[in-house]
Amino acid sequence: MTLKIGKTNQIPAFLAMQVMQDAQRLEATGQDIMHLEVGQPSTPPPDVVNSALSMALGRTASHGYSVALGHPALRQRISAHYQDWYGITPDWNHIAITPGSSLGFAISFLAAFDAGDHIAIATPGYPAYRNLMAALGLVPDLIPARADQAWMPDLEALASSGRLPDGILLASPANPTGVVIADDDLAEICGWCTRHGVRLIMDEIYHGLTYGGRGTTALKFNQDAIIINSFSKYFCMTGWRLGWIILPDDLVDNAEKIAQNLFISAPTPNQFGAIAAFDCYVEFDAHLPRYQDNRDRLLAGLPAEFLGQHAPADGAFYLYTDISAISSNAGDFARRLLHEAGVAVTPGADFDQTEGGRFLRLSYAGSRHTITTAIDRINGWLTTIK
Repeated sequence: MTLKIGKTNQIPAFLAMQVMQDAQRLEATGQDIMHLEVGQPSTPPPDVVNSALSMALGRTASHGYSVALGHPALRQRISAHYQDWYGITPDWNHIAITPGSSLGFAISFLAAFDAGDHIAIATPGYPAYRNLMAALGLVPDLIPARADQAWMPDLEALASSGRLPDGILLASPANPTGVVIADDDLAEICGWCTRHGVRLIMDEIYHGLTYGGRGTTALKFNQDAIIINSFSKYFCMTGWRLGWIILPDDLVDNAEKIAQNLFISAPTPNQFGAIAAFDCYVEFDAHLPRYQDNRDRLLAGLPAEFLGQHAPADGAFYLYTDISAISSNAGDFARRLLHEAGVAVTPGADFDQTEGGRFLRLSYAGSRHTITTAIDRINGWLTTIK
């Protein structure tokens, strides 16, 4: 007897995670691997954050459910964070705490759209956007944002195409390109969405990780936008699996009901621990010079044919390199680089199904040792394949 297997929700693998799994298998055999494949800081959160989590574990109240949208104390502190950084104070009742930002996207898609709706996303872009949309019955409309467009999508071309999407999802800083949308451009994008009646979802997960000034939030220009952020990147709390959404008024009730049924609440002890993270801006900002130095070392140390028409890398901690002068099959190239040189990188097909075959994404969130060793190994390996 053959049992039923769902077909409508079968989605592609997340290649970065598969590369990490392959790398860990090699490490289990004793191989030394330099990890440039996954975007997670190599540093833990500050001691005060870990201490706050430990203290929370000692309180009985921390072991029960919070309400579905999250503990009020954390939501209120996130609201204050927006005053600290951007000079605006969103209503904390509109803030939802999620088990990682990934579930934040799922809640947002379910709350704002129906099956069959179209959401425009830039390509190259984070693969889970389109994969999750497909699993939920939404249609991702891929709009080019490549080197000849300064890595930015053309919204006016989208408007003149004859069919506007129901929503548009943009990221700044962007994964994998590191593009940072300037404040004036962000204001124009928000205005475009308002004029055309298109719901904006803004991925601000890499806020705080920019190398030319902090920039602002889309919430400042569009009160109907959905803002998604996370404790994983700037706050160095990847494994804590905490994110947040700032919801417009018309979606709060729907999102709360979805959260109640989908996961009940985010982990309560982690929420109490996360409150302390907002007292640690100085410690988190101290990582930026290291990230920037790692980026600059990659740009200076890797050969031109490995970098190609690389993306700007003005934010986040990724370098998206064009290896077309060496190979047209980035997947095979990345596999060989891992197995033959011990350097794990993510093939561009994860981010761009059309042109990603000639790109690689390198994360420079690791230590200086990781970066310098990876550069030496890549350069040495390239001489052997030439």
